[in-house]
Amino acid sequence: MAKGNIGVTTENIFPVIKKFLYSDHEIFLREMVSNAVDATQKLKTLSERGDYNGELGELKVSISLDKAAKTLTVSDNGIGMTEEEIDRYINQIAFSGVTDFLDKYKDNANQIIGHFGLGFYSSFMVSERVDIITRSYKEGSKAVKWSCDGSPEYEITETEKEGRGTDIVLHIADDCQEFLEQGKIQELLNKYCKFMTVPVAFGKKQEWSSEKKEMVDTEEDNIINGTEPLWTKTPSSLSDEDYKSFYRTLYPMSDEPLFWIHLNVDYPFNLTGILYFPRVKSNLELQRNKIQLYCNQVFVTDQVEGIVPEFLTLLHGVIDSPDIPLNVSRSYLQSDANVKKISTYITKKVADRLKSLFNENRKDYEEKWDSLKLFINYGILSQPDFYDRAKDFSLFKDIDGKYFTYEEYKELIKSEQTDKDGNLIYLYATDREAQYTFIKTAQEKGYSVLYFDGDLDVAAVQVFEQKFEKSRFTRVDSDVIDRLIVKDDEKKNKLDADKSANLAEVFQSQMPAIDKMQFMVEVEPLGAEQKPVVITQNEWMRRMKEMSRLQAGMSFYGEMPDSFGVVLNSDNELISRVLNDTEAACAEKLSPIDNELRGLEARKAALEQAQQGKKQEEISQEQKDDLKATNDSISAQKDARKKVLADYAAGNDLIHQLIDLALLQNGMLRGEALDKFLSRSLNMIK
Repeated sequence: MAKGNIGVTTENIFPVIKKFLYSDHEIFLREMVSNAVDATQKLKTLSERGDYNGELGELKVSISLDKAAKTLTVSDNGIGMTEEEIDRYINQIAFSGVTDFLDKYKDNANQIIGHFGLGFYSSFMVSERVDIITRSYKEGSKAVKWSCDGSPEYEITETEKEGRGTDIVLHIADDCQEFLEQGKIQELLNKYCKFMTVPVAFGKKQEWSSEKKEMVDTEEDNIINGTEPLWTKTPSSLSDEDYKSFYRTLYPMSDEPLFWIHLNVDYPFNLTGILYFPRVKSNLELQRNKIQLYCNQVFVTDQVEGIVPEFLTLLHGVIDSPDIPLNVSRSYLQSDANVKKISTYITKKVADRLKSLFNENRKDYEEKWDSLKLFINYGILSQPDFYDRAKDFSLFKDIDGKYFTYEEYKELIKSEQTDKDGNLIYLYATDREAQYTFIKTAQEKGYSVLYFDGDLDVAAVQVFEQKFEKSRFTRVDSDVIDRLIVKDDEKKNKLDADKSANLAEVFQSQMPAIDKMQFMVEVEPLGAEQKPVVITQNEWMRRMKEMSRLQAGMSFYGEMPDSFGVVLNSDNELISRVLNDTEAACAEKLSPIDNELRGLEARKAALEQAQQGKKQEEISQEQKDDLKATNDSISAQKDARKKVLADYAAGNDLIHQLIDLALLQNGMLRGEALDKFLSRSLNMIK
């Protein structure tokens, strides 16, 4: 028997391991099984090189639970260890046996997982004591038992063990009893060990016993992993069904993927994997963290930011690379030149695959576009150089469901949708039903309207406006039709300024007070055939508010009220009727106010003329007071004028009906206001 202290420079390394080296306690099982796989692969390599001539037998790793004894055991029939090797590789923390082994067998070594020498010590995160019972493959070797209770002190004794290999016996601590539950261990094995290179057995397969009326164990081992996952195979040897079946293995509850990309590169870095484009029913269903990162078939993490470009973290699938640097826990990625190379490679592979799909079968590509565009638009937004890769296979869809490349669409609209300043105007809609009238009006004008119904469609407009020469995007309901694409000098309003002001005021006074909304009324000649009242929303402000929902730094736009323009069509007969009725009803009350206002405005002009060119100290207090009193009187008369018009408008059903119709068209008429509209409508048609 031998006793000693583990070679550490701190009084007790184990609390450090527990607290800092591993983010999740469950990692211990991956490390234990990985070490067992390493030991098995080492033996296989020795046999292949002729350094071991014994029988390999059935190489596997076994996990067993003994709930009564509170133990979890990981066993292998691999290379085993001598007492000297235990002292070197177990008692000297961070001196990895794998490093020495790889140096000697680097040209032939089977997939060796461990690289750091600390993996074994993760067992103390969940154990109050750990025993190693091992026997080396070397002829004449004796079995030894190493035991440690989580302090630097250990004990080694001779023991009995039939055959080569190692048993790691974890005496589970009282605060980690969940790791004695079969369901928990099965879950962790499925998560971390599903594709390890050596068969991993946990318990026995079960079958239904008609005699006992329950599931019973058979003699056959329950192997939880597949040792040759699809990404390790040659793409030419695989069928579409192979890829779909593997996808179902990874994501049992998901719909069939759109397509996939098989990654396989060995220079200047090693990388294999399969990335799937999921079928997206709606953008809200999309989830990140669906790409699983493996290191030589050992699950590392599904947090792949930094390795996979940000926009491709929306994909599903598997990436396996021994060249991606990991810290001791294999849970966090570090900065490294290889990572950037891998990210660039994956981006290129995805772009090449999309381009080939577009070129080979455009019809099929168009059918998949509604799911694809989210990934592509995200790439355009998040990765500046991706636009140049994507522009030739990115599409616009118009309101009629036809698809165009960017260049095709530019050619389609340039004759009709170029404004008087030479800018090409792209019109778009985001809701076919809500914006129906505006879409129809644009189409009647001979314009084409794009359909941007995806979460990132409008956000991508910012990039398009930067990349497309002399181009501007505007939503079809952001202005009246003649101002969406201005081709001639602005039409002159037939109404004089006073009539326009009266008309605007009677409508402005009756606009509803809706939380976080403001309405600005103006008068424009839109043509006799156009609607009497049109509500629009400024393109720039609306777009900023939409962007604020995607970018935290723009949240202040989200707090601003929605600003709507209310355009009164002075060419429409209903608006003309309102104007005529207003003038007839209010003339008597407005006449003295207007006369008074004209006098006050004249007096104000005279006072300002007298003070013009003088310094403030040269103007007497009496003159200042006189001007202030005149301005106050003007304001009072204007308020009186507004009140006359507002009082009249309050009792005018036609004004309310026109406002409510415009609100209804834009989905803004609800609750009590909608009920009043319905009652008024019934009364008006009686």
